[in-house]
Amino acid sequence: MIPSLQQANLNGKTVLVRVDYNVPIDENGVITDDKRIRETLPTLEYLLSQNTKIVLMAHYGRPKGTKNLKYSLRFVAEYLPTLVKASVQFIDDCIGEEVQKTIQSAELGTIFLLENVRFYQKEEINDNEFSKQLAANGDVFVNDAFGAAHRAHSSTTGIAAFFPTEKYAGLLMEKELRILKSVTEQPQKPFVAIIGGSKISGKIDVIENLMNVCDTIIIGGGMMFTFLRTFGHSTGTSLVEEDKIELAKELINKAKEKGIQLLLPFDVRTSPEFSNAFEPNVVDCCEIPENQMGLDIGPKSEQQFSEAISNAGTILWNGPMGVFEFSNYEHGTKAIASAIVTATSKGAISVIGGGDSAAAIHQFGMEKGVTHVSTGGGATLEYLEGKTLPGVNALLLSN
Repeated sequence: MIPSLQQANLNGKTVLVRVDYNVPIDENGVITDDKRIRETLPTLEYLLSQNTKIVLMAHYGRPKGTKNLKYSLRFVAEYLPTLVKASVQFIDDCIGEEVQKTIQSAELGTIFLLENVRFYQKEEINDNEFSKQLAANGDVFVNDAFGAAHRAHSSTTGIAAFFPTEKYAGLLMEKELRILKSVTEQPQKPFVAIIGGSKISGKIDVIENLMNVCDTIIIGGGMMFTFLRTFGHSTGTSLVEEDKIELAKELINKAKEKGIQLLLPFDVRTSPEFSNAFEPNVVDCCEIPENQMGLDIGPKSEQQFSEAISNAGTILWNGPMGVFEFSNYEHGTKAIASAIVTATSKGAISVIGGGDSAAAIHQFGMEKGVTHVSTGGGATLEYLEGKTLPGVNALLLSN
């Protein structure tokens, strides 16, 4: 069991907190969704109440181990004071004596944000010396970056070894793990999982693992066409993983054997190309024209899926139903989001599994209508696959 942050003696200490502030920005550098920042506020506020200094570590983008100011975290340091009542200082490096001196000379109650840890190549290879240098910035280590918990990097995993008795999960990390555990181990029935996204290859283990607890699995998104090919349907120019057709057939058969209702679309919205320039053409799944590609589920499928969702006790959504980024092909994903919100209002527990699903429900302004929107798409996927998350496991290991 991960030691609870609320049981730690933190008074007067410098707490090194790994957060996930890899937030989306627009062309003007303005944050378009600050959820990942806001979700860490309970941890920051608790640490401030314990008379500490807080040193935040994070990554942003993929600078590939070079100091590229395009990926500087300075913009987050400028934004953070709008959310917390504390002095926030940005440090333009994340290791070294000058960093340590700046932290040590500050008053308790100060929050520091270090520069992007991915400016160093050693971060992503989990280099032991780099982990040691990061660890020198604090007395206590807290991992509150669920969105990076599936990465075995220096700031998420390697660093924990240098805090054998002073490492904890942050309040966000605890919440994410608690909710996912309750959904996958003790869900309210019926349990409906909605799996979308472009490729079946990225969701195989998730689907197989969920078959141990789900009553209904809904398949949408680009991966639906690989499933449809198992029935001999023409899929036009739609995305199909030819080498996964037999696997899709096996999953369909496995669902039957386990008594799980596996729902595939009846109809789709198609386009002559991957573009928002054309009005959708709605056709049955068995009648997709040779020169058309499916970019969204159709209205019959929306109704069928929404009915299944309406009876759910627990809902897990991971992956959109179509190319929701295109306004002409957002209808299916929006209909599913709306059905989830309605079911939640009637008492269902609904969990949105981060990534594109979280982006979609944010785009539709429906976040407040569901139980939980995860901050980590990749971490959620690996958890649902039944894998151990390196960033979590590092908090459990003793030296």
